Amino acid sequence: MLVYGRNVALEVLKNPKKVQKVILQQGFDDKKILSLLENSKFPVITKSKKEIDHLADGVHQGIILYVRDYQYFTLSDVMVDASSFIVMLDHIEDPHNFGAIIRTCEAAGVDFIIIPKDRQVQVNATVMKTSVGTLDEMKIVQVANLASTIDYLKDHGYWVVGTALEDSVDYRSIDYSGKVVLVIGNEGSGISKLVRKKCDYIAKIPMYGTTNSLNASVASGIMIYEVIRNRK
Repeated sequence: MLVYGRNVALEVLKNPKKVQKVILQQGFDDKKILSLLENSKFPVITKSKKEIDHLADGVHQGIILYVRDYQYFTLSDVMVDASSFIVMLDHIEDPHNFGAIIRTCEAAGVDFIIIPKDRQVQVNATVMKTSVGTLDEMKIVQVANLASTIDYLKDHGYWVVGTALEDSVDYRSIDYSGKVVLVIGNEGSGISKLVRKKCDYIAKIPMYGTTNSLNASVASGIMIYEVIRNRK
């Protein structure tokens, strides 16, 4: 997997075990990054701006890192860790939303994120860049089917809270003190009908202005911190 940009490079190079190779633009002069690259055990290659532009799909700021693909966790890991707060993403498609949600989850101390294998953005360079170095600290589980995963988690004592505007209750009225799975829906269509049927509660964030919905990452941030506040 390729990641690029100086901020994400600084974070990744703090834990260089995943780095396979680094490519720098000729004349690259970021002293902090160059210091981290000293005595590196992986190749550091210098190329022209034109060559790097050809490799990167976005703004690279003169540095590209080749890193090992993200290693997903399993539901067994969830059980072993005795986790109590899980965020489940129901087919999030925007990598910027996914990266922002990862960052919020890490900041709030969420135990695991669960995502489906299909029709969901996976961990890629954009997600890594948007998560700003928090990806390595966040445990992400990839599953084949969200509905059956919810059944499995409910059998192990989890309460499942979905998010939607229709036929829902104020998100502040729910007791989040137990083992909780918070489901965040797709940016356009929200949570799927089958997943919604599996939820114990459907929560809504009241809208007081003319806007009738929030960005998925913004909504998840509000919900995640309400869960945390409720558990204190």
